[in-house]
Amino acid sequence: MESDIKLQAEQLRVQRGSKEVLAGISFAVARGEVYGLLGGNGAGKSTTLATFLGFLPAAGGRVLVNGKDVGTDLVAARRALAYLPEAASLYEHLDARENLRYFLQLAQVHCIAADIDAALDRVSLAADARGLRLRGYSKGMRQKVAIALAILRDTDILLLDEPTSGLDPTAIDEFHDLVRALADSGKTILMVTHDVYGACQVADCIGLLRGGQLVAQFEAPAGGRIDTETVHRAFSATAAA
Repeated sequence: MESDIKLQAEQLRVQRGSKEVLAGISFAVARGEVYGLLGGNGAGKSTTLATFLGFLPAAGGRVLVNGKDVGTDLVAARRALAYLPEAASLYEHLDARENLRYFLQLAQVHCIAADIDAALDRVSLAADARGLRLRGYSKGMRQKVAIALAILRDTDILLLDEPTSGLDPTAIDEFHDLVRALADSGKTILMVTHDVYGACQVADCIGLLRGGQLVAQFEAPAGGRIDTETVHRAFSATAAA
């Protein structure tokens, strides 16, 4: 149903100087879906996220968030989004709870201590780590705090930029389980990545970007996962082109 579409790019074109970074890409992500935008360095993945966030203007086409055109209603679009960059900007001298309280206050979101601990429970951050300063955290632990913040903001949509880069295999599996659980609870997730295996594990649909063009899309079968070998062959072919 059209009303279930939460994110949409329609013939999106983006210019950076004289270079066309995105060349008319189109895709849609519905409520409760994970869409993996897959591609190598320079393919246009992060540019796509930046356009949804309103950091870059569309040179042609448009992007919609909850049916709102980002180009004409940026405030409404951003209100529906939570963004997780590759390296989350959190305060090293604060512990997990203090970071969450501070950023929630900035976002004018009221949460009690029990809400914060419930979110940290949901992302499986160990209870004995929550009172430790973040300077001693691993990247996986930091990502959990950042996801807890997104959960507490209670936005409909999550934008994830290379979220598993630098994580160990166990942390990657935990992160994918969390992303899948969030989608199953009704969140809409756009994840950009160069990790073929990870995208196939968690995504309902994968779009393959090369040189700013969406060259292929793959959908998971009902009750199953996208075939890793099929996507890997396509990814390798585009990388060699």
